[in-house]
Amino acid sequence: MEFLLLASAHFLALLSPGPDFFIIIQTALKKPLRYAFSVCAGIASANAVYLVIAVLGLEVIKEMETLMLVLKYLGGAYLVFLGIMLLKSKKINLHVSTKPLHVKSLKAEFVIGFLSGFLNPKNAIFYLSLFTVMVSAETSLFMRSLYAVWMSFLVLFWDVGVAVLIGNQKVKEKLSHWIYGIEKISGVVLASFGLILVW
Repeated sequence: MEFLLLASAHFLALLSPGPDFFIIIQTALKKPLRYAFSVCAGIASANAVYLVIAVLGLEVIKEMETLMLVLKYLGGAYLVFLGIMLLKSKKINLHVSTKPLHVKSLKAEFVIGFLSGFLNPKNAIFYLSLFTVMVSAETSLFMRSLYAVWMSFLVLFWDVGVAVLIGNQKVKEKLSHWIYGIEKISGVVLASFGLILVW
């Protein structure tokens, strides 16, 4: 029962689009899928870091106001930066190889995804709160670890699913006339997330 409650709350959170969603979309639309997969892996890894902290019972971190404040401002600044890069990008031909956000490698895409997930203090608060409220103190470390593994892989599979859907050639062709606008909207949304986070 505990696992079902935890998994349900986590899945509902995944359905709510956040900064990660928009980064995956713009990458999947403009680059080969392997780059979007790399972003997804970075996002899942950042989530896994917070899940490890939650599993180990370090929920006291949410009481560390200075650390949370630093995460908030760094995360806000990073999202504003990504938003500005998207707003500044030029209209491109999808059939021409491009490097959105001036990224030149799978490793760099992984870092973009990781920073997006790690610098979002809402991820830290969400996982720490989830494990504090929904997981019993009597639940073994092994079971808590299984919960964390499940959630990490669910984040990865969900994000990869979004990337595959958006990165599908037929979907790209249907959206080809709208991609420039989608990119600008994503830029505004990401920058707004960043400003709201700091505000």
